[in-house]
Amino acid sequence: MEFLTLNNGVKMPMAGIGTFLLTPDEAEASVLSAIQCGYRLIDTANAYVNEKAVGRAIRKSGVERRDIFLETKLWPSFYEQPDAVDKTLQRLDTDYIDLLLIHQPAGNYTAGYRLMEKACKEGKVRAIGLSNFSPAQIQEILDICEVKPAVLQTEVHPYSQEKELKEFLAQEGIVIQAWYPLGHGDRGLLEEPLFTRLARKYGKSNTQIILRWHIQAGNIVIPGSKNPDHIRENLNLFDFALTDGEMAEIAAMDRQKRYYTSTPEMLKKYAEMVPDVDGQK
Repeated sequence: MEFLTLNNGVKMPMAGIGTFLLTPDEAEASVLSAIQCGYRLIDTANAYVNEKAVGRAIRKSGVERRDIFLETKLWPSFYEQPDAVDKTLQRLDTDYIDLLLIHQPAGNYTAGYRLMEKACKEGKVRAIGLSNFSPAQIQEILDICEVKPAVLQTEVHPYSQEKELKEFLAQEGIVIQAWYPLGHGDRGLLEEPLFTRLARKYGKSNTQIILRWHIQAGNIVIPGSKNPDHIRENLNLFDFALTDGEMAEIAAMDRQKRYYTSTPEMLKKYAEMVPDVDGQK
């Protein structure tokens, strides 16, 4: 495993498993399988409605809590609830969260950020950050924050490399975490001849080549899967390295093509949506 040191000194694994769109049963099985394979970074969110299952998997794994890097996200409808972080801790059945993010720039996200800062100062959260924020929205937080965001989770993959955004983040000491690291399963991306050629050279899959590119580009990755073989494969990234020339070839593939773009209408719906976090298994 390779690690990044965040701007507050906390070490974060560069590869983990995401649980987006997994049911509680699927999330529990996938996280347990992942931990058994050697994963130590687990990503979930209030909105995924599987935090309880993630907590159960961590307990069942037998791995010490201090050896797991647990990440979750606050949902907009909870930003103004003073006990939002405590309730999240209760669902995860843990005393602390390693990384807590504002999930969407919707609703009163500055209030949500204040909640996270307070939790950080109280020792309930080790690091805080943002998800799906634009540079202007990130700057808004930087202008008012007492605890600096450490991570931005956003869509990044070879077709959308976010080079300008990464330059801005680097100046602020914020690292990027890629969701949709494989381009939302776009077969055109996954089957690019370049990845097929490199996969043949290194004895890897096209997916592993893409994930290795992320690691070397400084992107933390959290591909999701409920297939034990894919889970195992997605972590087998640390016994080879792409050359500078190969990294440059992949860099040239950038099309600034995103698969997800939020709109004001979507953000308004996010702020109004209340996930059934209390009804989850």
